[in-house]
Amino acid sequence: MEYHIDLPLSREKNAPLLPGDAVYLSGVLYTARDAAHKKMDELLDAGKPLPFPLEDSLIYYVGPTPAAPGRVIGSAGPTTSYRMDAWAPRLLCLGLRGMIGKGRRSEEVVRAMQWAGAVYFGAIGGAGALLAECIKDSEVIAFAELGAEAVRRLTVKEFPVTVVIDSRGENLYQTGRHAYLMSKK
Repeated sequence: MEYHIDLPLSREKNAPLLPGDAVYLSGVLYTARDAAHKKMDELLDAGKPLPFPLEDSLIYYVGPTPAAPGRVIGSAGPTTSYRMDAWAPRLLCLGLRGMIGKGRRSEEVVRAMQWAGAVYFGAIGGAGALLAECIKDSEVIAFAELGAEAVRRLTVKEFPVTVVIDSRGENLYQTGRHAYLMSKK
């Protein structure tokens, strides 16, 4: 199926999504990689607020390149998601509703996603320049000292992703592999 979703996400918007569905996202999402996740975890431990509201938010695991003159952002391809697995369950329990990246997720993250009604989307690695075309605005909102890994508020229009793990825990990496192996019999 194909879906066009206006952000923010919600349990209701995530509910019909299945692994393999094509989704085009429009609205505001946030960026954070491992260094930013560590700093956000420290803020939570200290009882301080995060730089953006987690409830129904979506985090894109990206460290974009510098923007060329006249551009909003540089190349913005996904980074490997498992590096955020140590922090993702906590953020999911606090209302995070989705993540965008590439690669597998731990079982602990998948369980937390099921509890939170969250979805994991995959973006095409190596297509960062094309994905950047869907980013209409980019603003560093926290941890500027991290450079490319600073937290950004992105406004996107028809940003293409694929559902990899749905809110029920169904995982395209498992079902897709199984379907492929069955087709070879």
